[in-house]
Amino acid sequence: MSTLRATTLAGTDIQLDSAAVTAFKARLHGALVCPEDPPYEQARKVWNGMIDKHPALIARCTGVADVLHTVQFARTHEIPIAMRCGSHNAAGHATCDGGIVADLTPMKGMRVDAAQRRVHAQGGVLWGEFDRETQVYGLGTTGGAVNDTGIAGLTLGGGIGWLMSQYGLACDNLVSADVVTAEGEVITAGCDRSAALNCHLSVAL
Repeated sequence: MSTLRATTLAGTDIQLDSAAVTAFKARLHGALVCPEDPPYEQARKVWNGMIDKHPALIARCTGVADVLHTVQFARTHEIPIAMRCGSHNAAGHATCDGGIVADLTPMKGMRVDAAQRRVHAQGGVLWGEFDRETQVYGLGTTGGAVNDTGIAGLTLGGGIGWLMSQYGLACDNLVSADVVTAEGEVITAGCDRSAALNCHLSVAL
């Protein structure tokens, strides 16, 4: 592994310890993409082509444990962290310079509970994928107007969609969410703590 340069939250350039990066990579179930790896150039791109940032590392998270390890690594080394799902944020918040990207796109787990009219979905699901599964049961909820927008970012930002005139914003239909905090803890946010069932997003339909 070549020398990895990063930028701290204070704006200082540092060299990441190769042993620490190797240990972090070993803890991840998903892939860790470094600047010298062939997938890096594609992995660092976001929807807005005007954004041209170069993260020090990209962690392809496959579950909550990977997200937790990524947050802890960023916290330990005091480097910026960006969360990526659909990467549609126009300002480019799904990436960063010199920090680490927690790429949730491999997290596609989803289960529709037709009886309860709820869906449990991980943070890497896109609205087109969400709609495809819920439509099998004749269900739907307010989501994005663009299929490849991520469900997590859009919902947390309010969520404007085709059904909002009748059913409100996407955030109005959010029942609960499993959240990895900046302190490196996993909590369930919502009125009913049992609703999330260890998944990232639970939406009423």
